[in-house]
Amino acid sequence: MRPGPRNLITDVPGLRVGNADHPTLRSGVTVLAADHPFTAAVHVMGGSPGTRETDLLAPDRMVQEVDAIFLSGGSAFGLDAGQGVMQALRAAGRGFAVGPVRVPIVPGAIVFDLLNGGDKDWTESPYPALGRRAFDAASQDFALGTAGAGYGAMTGNLKGGLGSASCVLPSGLTVGALVVVNALGQATVGETPHFWAAPWEEAAEFGGLGPAPMVAQNAPLPRKRLGEATTIAIVATDAALTKAQAQRMAVAAHDGMARALVPAHTPLDGDLVFSVATGGKPLSDPLTDTFQLGHAAATCLARAIARAVWLARPEPLDLQPSWQSRFGAPRCPMPASRLIRGKRPQPSP
Repeated sequence: MRPGPRNLITDVPGLRVGNADHPTLRSGVTVLAADHPFTAAVHVMGGSPGTRETDLLAPDRMVQEVDAIFLSGGSAFGLDAGQGVMQALRAAGRGFAVGPVRVPIVPGAIVFDLLNGGDKDWTESPYPALGRRAFDAASQDFALGTAGAGYGAMTGNLKGGLGSASCVLPSGLTVGALVVVNALGQATVGETPHFWAAPWEEAAEFGGLGPAPMVAQNAPLPRKRLGEATTIAIVATDAALTKAQAQRMAVAAHDGMARALVPAHTPLDGDLVFSVATGGKPLSDPLTDTFQLGHAAATCLARAIARAVWLARPEPLDLQPSWQSRFGAPRCPMPASRLIRGKRPQPSP
């Protein structure tokens, strides 16, 4: 496997990602969109999920495709972001046809970032507007780290953030991952700068430090309370998958979360993975291809988690150090444009 040209989930042809965030709120929204509806599934392994429209993603449900997926901060308030995405899709004439009416299908999930030092003293939810801005900003290039739904994310010891990675399989199929890292656990090993995901790193994409020294590591004690932590992700491919096959890819992708975060899938996390299949390429060998897609999804997700933490930037009033502020600015073995693509949308007043 090798990374795609952007090393982003948008290396899967036809997908776009948009971010919207606000520095005072210290929260935001990230939207995965496409020109056409796509197959989607979900698998939840955390004990405290917050979701919208996920029941209809089961293989036996009537609706077979969705129009967009959103990831949001804001805890339960962030589910309002789906309303803004629906408004944008409706304005574009998109949605599931019911007679003359079209109903946009927009599943989503949230992370808890209400206690991160941001100004949450609002009376009207800001998330519908953030959802629409994120959808309108969707493109092949987008920012990572302190951006979008990962803007106010934290982990067990360092700032979290938004991450993405991709790979191209020998078969020609492309796989990508997009993740908001707001975990109870840590992405780094103990007090070192080394990432748990180091064995799967490609081209020094999160510093090239390699695995941590061989020392005994105990699972970190929880530093967050019930409901404050969650890692939410999307894995995607250009393969033509059924909903059942897409769900198996989501199940396998959770291995990547466990490789990159210690601990993962706790009762205090709402860890979940959406999977997306755009259907551009048929499977040549369904058994072999689906096995490889699951492995690739797990690998991409582990890498994306490390990139999210590595690229989170320090800001005033941070309640946690970023990897950069604790261990030094990222060493960039490749042009910065390959690490953080695209322009960040300006916050609304």
